[in-house]
Parts: sequence; structure tokens; C-alpha cells
Amino acid sequence: MDRLIARFCRHLEVERNLSPHTLRAYRQDLTEFSRFLKQEAGEEGSSNTASAIEQVDALVLRRYLARLHKRNRKTTIGRKLSAVRSFFRYLVRQGELAVSPAETVATPKREQYLPKVLTVDEVFALIKAADGDEPLTVRDRAILELFYSSGLRVGELEGLDVGHVDLRDGLVRVRGKGDKERIVPMGRPARQALGRYLAERGVPDREQPLFLNYRGGRLSSRSIERNLKKWLLCAGILKDASPHALRHTFATHLLDGGADLRAIQELLGHASLSTTQKYTQVSLDRLMEVYDRTHPRGRKKK
Repeated sequence: MDRLIARFCRHLEVERNLSPHTLRAYRQDLTEFSRFLKQEAGEEGSSNTASAIEQVDALVLRRYLARLHKRNRKTTIGRKLSAVRSFFRYLVRQGELAVSPAETVATPKREQYLPKVLTVDEVFALIKAADGDEPLTVRDRAILELFYSSGLRVGELEGLDVGHVDLRDGLVRVRGKGDKERIVPMGRPARQALGRYLAERGVPDREQPLFLNYRGGRLSSRSIERNLKKWLLCAGILKDASPHALRHTFATHLLDGGADLRAIQELLGHASLSTTQKYTQVSLDRLMEVYDRTHPRGRKKK
């Protein structure tokens, strides 16, 4: 099983050219599935691949989903099932299996949820908290400014090299989902923060990673999220916001300011406008909250 997973991940990396962040997610999900199969077979230490794969049917997959339901949200379960489904399709194409047992297993219906966003004041307080002369603080200030200025995914920010940033014209070249490239603008505060950070590094080569950890390697998505939570606490913001929340915040504040939904779609790199439309509901909820609080006929009785 592990050998087949390694082959599949190699296929995703070389032939489909997926990002390291996406590859890591596939590998983790399939490793978890492999561990489940070994536990089901009662052979935790075995690495027999062919027999384990051939014995997987729709009932085994439904038992796997039932176990996932105990500790995962439906969106997470859907992602894990999608990874397993892609894996079995690959095995069918490679001649390892005649049919995929995952095709008859339905994907759980996703929950409808509104993105978590910060207010403008909270964003300003967050960025102001990362104000200092220490090299890592200067780096984190640049990261926060860039997140809010350009609405990048955390994996996109992680993959940036120095040459992807044009400080003179205020542009960032981003490689997003499906290896699609887009150009996004960044505001003056982000350009200044990035310029200061790169000056601290002594004007590095264009091929070097844009954001480095304290050991000099590329800063990981997990470290970016951990650092964000630290600055949220420093700013006195009690919301459990993730880097993706800053992306939601970027889009929501643009929409509140009158930006066109199609323009926001392009900036975010969404393939479908329906993905972007959830931000209209966020703005509508905020509008209704203001109406209920301020209009004489809309005020809620205490």
C-alpha cells in the first residue's frame, strides 16, 4: 500500500505539478487511509500492498467514512474521500485494479458556513502589534501586510520567491491551485514592509525563498499560522483566526468598499464565481446587523 501511495504522490508531483502544500495534504490523507486498512486487516506492521488494495470495496470505504465522522467536519471528510477517490482512479489507469470501489460512495454534503473575518480595526491592531526592529518581527510584519493587501492563500505565500515580488510596480506573481499563475497587486504599506524586510536580508537573490525561518530555510505554512496566532494574542484579538481568515477578510473588505465581484474573483484566483459569492452573504449579514442596531423600526427590543 505504501509503495502505491508513493507512486501516486510522485505522479502528482511530476505529471500534475501540484504544489508542495497540496502534495502534503494528499500524502497525509492517504497515509491515514492506509493505516485504517492495516487496522481493519489486523496487520499493523504488514506492508503487503496488492492484497490489501484488492480487498477494498464500498463497504470498507463506508466504514472508513463512519470513523472519520467521529472527529472531522464534513468538509474535511469530503477532502479525504476525494484524495482516496483520485488514488483509486490512478490505480485503475495503471492497471492495478479493474474498477474503483470509491465511485459508488457518495461525498458528504458540505456544511454551509460563513467565512470568519476580522474587522478593519482588528486588522489594523494586528498589523500594529507586529511593530519592532527584530528580524523575525520585521518578517512577520511583511507577511501580515502582504496577506491583507493581496489575499493570498497560505500555500501561495509559502511558495513565493524573492523574484516573484515587484516592489517598484507593486505586483506579486502567484502560482495558485492547479498550478495556475496570476498577478495580484499589493498596497503601499505592504511594499514598504517587504522592502524593509528584504533590506534586512541584504537584498537576496531572486531565486531564494521570500520568507525564511530562523534557520534560513523556507518558512512553512504551519509556522506562518503559528506566528499569526501569536500576533493575534499580542493585539488582544480573541478570535481564532487562521491565515485563510485574512484572505476572507481581504475579500470582504473589498466588497464592502464597493469592489466588483468579478474583480474579487480574479484577485482570489477562484475558478468559479460561486465560490466568491459567499462573501456577499457576509456583507449582507453585517448590513442587517447595522440596520437592526441603528434603524428606529429595526432596533431589537431589550
